[in-house]
Amino acid sequence: MKVIAILFLIWIVVGVIQNEVLPFLTQSIWENADWHIIPESGEWNLLVVNRWNEIPEDFSVTLTELSNGQKVDSRIEPYLQEMFDEMRSDGIYPVVREGYRTAEEQEKIFNDKVKTYRNGGYLKRKAERLAKEWVALPGTSEHQLGIAVDINADKEHSTNEEVYEWLAENAQKHGFILRYPQGKEEITGTAYEPWHYRYVGKEAAEEIFSKQICLEEYLSNYIITD
Repeated sequence: MKVIAILFLIWIVVGVIQNEVLPFLTQSIWENADWHIIPESGEWNLLVVNRWNEIPEDFSVTLTELSNGQKVDSRIEPYLQEMFDEMRSDGIYPVVREGYRTAEEQEKIFNDKVKTYRNGGYLKRKAERLAKEWVALPGTSEHQLGIAVDINADKEHSTNEEVYEWLAENAQKHGFILRYPQGKEEITGTAYEPWHYRYVGKEAAEEIFSKQICLEEYLSNYIITD
């Protein structure tokens, strides 16, 4: 009986180490890696914000309100409108589901995501880790810059898949990039999001698209090292 009890305890301890301790240690090492830090380029449209690179303390933005109440940086609104006009001329009808967010709004979204995982049975630490894969902590979200938008379909006229496909093929022509591509999760720190587009300017967007890289790679390999 004692042997069975000891084996059972060992099984529990091993399970905790595998499911909680090791992932936590791996995540901590990964999140604090210096190679993720990218110096500011000095250009507003190329500012990198992610879990390792926070929004500068002196950051400010002038916003323009869209027809549906969402807001974006005033400097990107003409390019966003230009892109949407072209989409509609091709029979694709997009909407900005999410634009600019305040730090308070970002915090609520993150906490709600953590709560969802907790309700699903995850311990707090793992729930927070899983939430970070989909929602940025306040101060590390591009939505707080005003130059990133989540774009979905006007469901009365198009599907999300049609919108995502058009954007994937054409957004770069208007200065926007798919910010979180598949296969780049360890570099961007965020899971693949086919709806999340970020303005970087037409020259940078065309190069990022043609090389099939992400913004972090573009700045590290083609800007900072030059």
